[in-house]
Amino acid sequence: MHTHRLLRRLLGLLPWLLGGLGLGGCATPPSTGAVAQPPVGVFLDAAFRPPRAPIDASAALALSPAMERFAETEMAAEIRRKGVRDGLIDALYSRAQLQLDYDSDITRTAAEAFEARRGNCMSLVLMTAAFARHLGLPFRFNSVYTEDSWTRANGIYFVAGHVNITLSRALSTRAQTLFGEPDYLTIDFLPPDQARGLRSRVIEESTLLAMYLNNRAAEALGRGEVDEAYWWAREAIRSDARWHAAYNTLAVLYRRKGLQERAESTLQWVLAREPANVQALSNLMLVLNDAGRKAEADVIGRQLAQLQPVPPYKYFDEGLAAMRAGQYAAARQLFRQELDRAAYVPEFHFWLALANFGLGDVSAARSAIAKALENSATTKDREVYSAKLAWLNDLRDQQQRSRSLLRGSAGS
Repeated sequence: MHTHRLLRRLLGLLPWLLGGLGLGGCATPPSTGAVAQPPVGVFLDAAFRPPRAPIDASAALALSPAMERFAETEMAAEIRRKGVRDGLIDALYSRAQLQLDYDSDITRTAAEAFEARRGNCMSLVLMTAAFARHLGLPFRFNSVYTEDSWTRANGIYFVAGHVNITLSRALSTRAQTLFGEPDYLTIDFLPPDQARGLRSRVIEESTLLAMYLNNRAAEALGRGEVDEAYWWAREAIRSDARWHAAYNTLAVLYRRKGLQERAESTLQWVLAREPANVQALSNLMLVLNDAGRKAEADVIGRQLAQLQPVPPYKYFDEGLAAMRAGQYAAARQLFRQELDRAAYVPEFHFWLALANFGLGDVSAARSAIAKALENSATTKDREVYSAKLAWLNDLRDQQQRSRSLLRGSAGS
């Protein structure tokens, strides 16, 4: 019982996350080309309440008055000393200047990231581009090829991609766009050991804005704001009708509204173009099951099993079941298996800490909590895991003092 009480103390604010729904976050965009139009009839505005405020994609890259003042003062001073490109970079990312923090909790516009002094990779890319455009500095956006990064919140699965930005020298006339040239410098917000060697492709501004808008749709859906999410997803498709992840998001929203036929047709449109799209297949299987079409859903399930033999969070969910049964050793092994393929998820490290704690290994629990803190991408998570780590440190100190007293008593 003592272990269970302490486990409840360590659990604190973190909820159980069970069930799930596939949702496309950032996917690799299609190749650039002629402007595409959304398929006829893909939108169903009448089924959703109007947005709280008009959604303007151009606001993502707009400079605020505070940003203009910063460009004219602190940034201008750096530019005079180092040139436009290096001055911009140092003004934004030197620890002596803005002191920006990485925070993946929400996707901010350029102005919101500047005001908050934090943002995810998308927000920081938008902010950098907004300043570069203001200064007349050529730049390009890149979609980076990384392994799928799965997370889950409120029963919804999210798979996120990664973007970065390349800055050219001011007034450069060189036409080449190969990485590594002296005229081009890529800024990436991943740690250097993770960013090094990653492949990427140049994307249009319209595609980056579609990604931004789809992120906002996904975040609204994660908060349960289905109607609001619809208008963000709709605008994402209008920004770049070739980018299929937004259609997947739209289908998820139709399903949440009970519009199963519209959800199915939207997913089928994606699969006609990307037959192996795992997120679209996962959602189509859910839609078919909702409609009682089990045989068709089973066909999709077999296809998914070939494309993705071990679904995201499978070992984690089995570990949670083992924890509920008090089988801490089995849970520890399952959490380790999940971490072997997704070490970036702080939640997995946290539950490994709980399993270790349940087995009486406070040292291993502290190590796992420290890893959770190290991999945390939001301010809230960092605060929670810091508190848990501090509590475990106090517990360790108490145990060490108790052992010292016992040794002292034994020797007297």
